[in-house]
Amino acid sequence: MKTQVSFTVNQPTLYIVSTPIGNLSDMTFRAVSILESVNLILAEDTRVTGILLKHYNIKTPMLSYQKFNEQERLIEIIDKLKQGESVALVSDAGTPLVNDPGFLLVKSAVLANINVVSIPGASAVLAGLASSGINPQPFTFIGFLPRKQKEASNVLKDYENRKETLIIYESPLRIKMTLELILSILGNRNLSIGRELTKMFETIYRGDINSILEHELDTRGEYVIIVEGDLTIIETSKDPVELVDYYISQGNDEKEALKLAAKDLKVHKSEIYKLYKIKK
Repeated sequence: MKTQVSFTVNQPTLYIVSTPIGNLSDMTFRAVSILESVNLILAEDTRVTGILLKHYNIKTPMLSYQKFNEQERLIEIIDKLKQGESVALVSDAGTPLVNDPGFLLVKSAVLANINVVSIPGASAVLAGLASSGINPQPFTFIGFLPRKQKEASNVLKDYENRKETLIIYESPLRIKMTLELILSILGNRNLSIGRELTKMFETIYRGDINSILEHELDTRGEYVIIVEGDLTIIETSKDPVELVDYYISQGNDEKEALKLAAKDLKVHKSEIYKLYKIKK
């Protein structure tokens, strides 16, 4: 086992720095301080990060680090860290590694016993989840679905009978097709879809999939899709009393709750009624 004590000594460090997902005011004081103090900033797109650095008057040199060159850059960056330099990794927006390059670098740094510190901040996953009105935990972040419909269908089928909230990224030109695919695999779930989060034209659509598909969705700005989990899945080991209580909590009266629980357990309603009244 290796233990990292992040801040007790002055040591070369790889900083994973979160940046705004749209609104530049969401940059943290700590993130600005780190980007000013490191020897090098690794940027997914130096043009995009350059706008951010200029806004905060940060002069630190940048080096391109994205999915097309991350393997070849790896040795060079690890060598810089071993030689005593500190390096910050940023993505175009949000928290690095979350649907962005960086995992290979972090893993290599950890294996080389190099200090790795996360500087938290904006995240489209959490921003979309927090404002969705859908149960925030547990949740599973899927990211972008595969572009081929068959492969995307197979991914969704893995979550067909699970209770956690699902978070999916999608491009504006594919949003309608993806919602239709989710509907066909998971059914008419409640969901929230947000576009242009934190920006001037932030828009959030909430409702079941059918009702949202009735509207013309804006084809500008990437979407964060928050999909409600399968509420018929209850981790109660099929305890009759807990099943009845669950259905009552969903707005059913006792009679209807008994009927639904009996259907789930494939027994007569009278059997559920006896157990329910004994335990209650």
